[in-house]
Order: sequence, then structure tokens, then C-alpha cells
Amino acid sequence: MTSEIDKLRDIISLDSELNKIQDMDILLERILLEARRVVNADAGSIYVKRGDELVITYAQNDTKQKELPPGEKLIYNIFTVPIDETTISGYSAATGTAVNVADVYSLPKSSPYKHNPSFDRISGYRTQSVLAIPLKSNTGELLGVIQMINAMDEHHTVVPFSRDDEIVIMHFAANATVALQRAQMTRAILLRMIMMAELRDPKETGPHVNRVAGYSVEIYERWAHKRGISEDDIQKTRDNLRMAAMLHDVGKVSISDIILKKPGRFTDEEYAIMKSHTWVGARLFTNKQSEFDEIAQLVALNHHENWDGSGYPGHIDIITGEAVRIDDKGNPIGKKGEEIPLFGRIVSIADVYDALSSHRVYKEAWTEEKVLEEMKSMSGTKFDPEVLDAFFEALSSIRTISQKYADEA
Repeated sequence: MTSEIDKLRDIISLDSELNKIQDMDILLERILLEARRVVNADAGSIYVKRGDELVITYAQNDTKQKELPPGEKLIYNIFTVPIDETTISGYSAATGTAVNVADVYSLPKSSPYKHNPSFDRISGYRTQSVLAIPLKSNTGELLGVIQMINAMDEHHTVVPFSRDDEIVIMHFAANATVALQRAQMTRAILLRMIMMAELRDPKETGPHVNRVAGYSVEIYERWAHKRGISEDDIQKTRDNLRMAAMLHDVGKVSISDIILKKPGRFTDEEYAIMKSHTWVGARLFTNKQSEFDEIAQLVALNHHENWDGSGYPGHIDIITGEAVRIDDKGNPIGKKGEEIPLFGRIVSIADVYDALSSHRVYKEAWTEEKVLEEMKSMSGTKFDPEVLDAFFEALSSIRTISQKYADEA
């Protein structure tokens, strides 16, 4: 019994840590990781309720991860599961109960739910024991399902999940949903801010900003690991960077519709006004209350700066918009190289990649081959070569994010 007490102590100590995470995607990933750790599950997945379906949000698998080169991330397919009694996760969601299966390949014929072996065949991984727990709010609202796969004993042999494992994960899920509800509220507030920008600029949609934010986190992780940044610092930064990247163009709320929605080229005067969205957005975060405010300001101000100094807004006072360093024509001097803060360099790459890859009313989406060729051509001019290398290393994960946050048809 001591080991189960230790597990509960671990979960209690995790409560405050989970409550520090503000971004929903980062929180879901962490919830899955910690849940697997406390019951020694080799793999697992987490689903979020959307309408009458469950959408897989994160999947982890230690066995398959070990088969990858160092630094590579496990790639999983985005799919949905109906909330009904035909699948294990769907049954858990539909009934609001825990489902504990010792061997999914030995389910009795009378079982209402079945295991789909096609996923095992595709992945080359055999699922055996499964524990699915619904994630419910304190009012009983279904938020999703957390599913543990293949409990491991001390000899790394797959065993069934115990009744104690059920209790531990149910307790963990109850506590985690409090943090999840708070993160959902934070995401909703951010998306409302973005909706204000979308009213002015149709390109600033929820899927677009979620993609840019997700890409930025993946790029940062690759860059940080190569630089030897500690895992604790990486995790803390991921949370703040993801939210900050969502707000990269929030300053567009100040730009006239006549300019934002103009179909043709800007005049010099219009372009100067358009460029002001960077420092106007940054100005929203001048009364800094947290590290998030600091990163959000850096992103808003610097995501249009170019590595070779040809970007904007350059060296300016963000309160007045006036230049503090000017060239011989009286224009602000652009920031160059590492004068551009890291997070601006990262979001610049994420934003351009998404813009080139996406359909717009004035252009079709480019092919991936053409997009990647264009991105490479801008190394050392528009983009920091080292950060661009991190982008290419993260490309598999970036494709998954693109699929996860696809534009609505």
C-alpha cells in the first residue's frame, strides 16, 4: 500500500505545478505525461470533447519514442472517436465511468466496446492493457478522456492496470480538470482578443494563430535543446511562448479597415500605418505583470524584423512610435541579427510558413515543396539560419499541428 500512498503524494504535489501552466495545449501534454508516470503506463492518449466526438489531442508512447533518433518527436495521426459505447474511450465518455481492460484482444463477445487493431498494425505496436478515465468538470460536464495503455511491471512486462491504478488516475483526473478548465478559460479569452483582430483582418483566425503558436513552440524546443537549455526552463518558456505567439498580430485592432482589407498594394503612407501594428501591439503589454507579458511584447514588436536588418519597425520608442535610431533618410534603422530577440525570430518563421501554406482570398495555398524551397531561400536574409534549421528539424511535428488546427471548410 505504501507505493499507492506515494503515488497519491506525487499527485497532490503536482496539483500546484499543473495550476501554474496557463496554455491549454501545454497543459494537456503535461497531464498525459504525469498520469502515465504515476501508473507506469508505456503509452497513452488524451482526447478532448468537441460536439458529439472525442478528438485525439496528444499521444505518447515510450517504446516507439525510443526507436526514434535523439531529439525526434513521436508523430501521431489526428482522428476522432464517436461518444458512444462502441470504443473503449467512447464508452468511458458516454457512460462517465472508468473502463479497465486487462487485454483488449481478449474482450468477451458480449462487451459493448471493441478494440480496433488497425492502429496497432499501422504503428507496429501491440496494445494490451487499457485504462480509460473521463475528464469531467466539477459540475459533471464532460471535457474529454484520458487513456492509459500498457501498464508495465518492474521487469518491463505488460500487466493489467490495478484497481489502485484506477483510483489514482481518477483522483489525478479530478484535480487536473480544475487546471484544464482554467486553461480553457485563458484560451477563450485569448481567442476573443484574436476575434477582435479578425473583425479587422480576416487572416487573423483562431486556426491560424493556434498553428503559429504551435509551430513556434516546436521550433523553440529544437533550438533550446541544441543550446543546452534546462528542461525546466524549456517547459516554463513553452507555456508563455505559445500564448504570446497567439497574440503576435493583436495590434491590428488599431488599423483601419480601409488599409487592412485593401486588395491592392499599399501606398507609402498606408504601409507606414500598417507597420504600426507591431509597436501598438507591444504597447498593450507595457504594464508587465508576468513573464508572459514580457514575451508577448517581444513577439508583437519584433516578428516582422529581418535577420539582415531590412524589416520593421526597427529601433523605435514603442510608446510614441518614434525612431530612436535613424538611417540617412530619416527612417528607423531595422534590428539586425541577434539584435532581434529570439522569440521574434521564431514567430517570424512560424508566421511566414503558415501564410505561404494557407489559402487566402487573394491567393491559393502553395505546395509544401514550394513553401520549403522559399523558406530555405530566405536563410540569412529574412530568417536567422540557426532558428530556421530548428524549424526544418521540427517539420514532422509542425505538419501534425497543421492538421490539428486546419482551417474550417
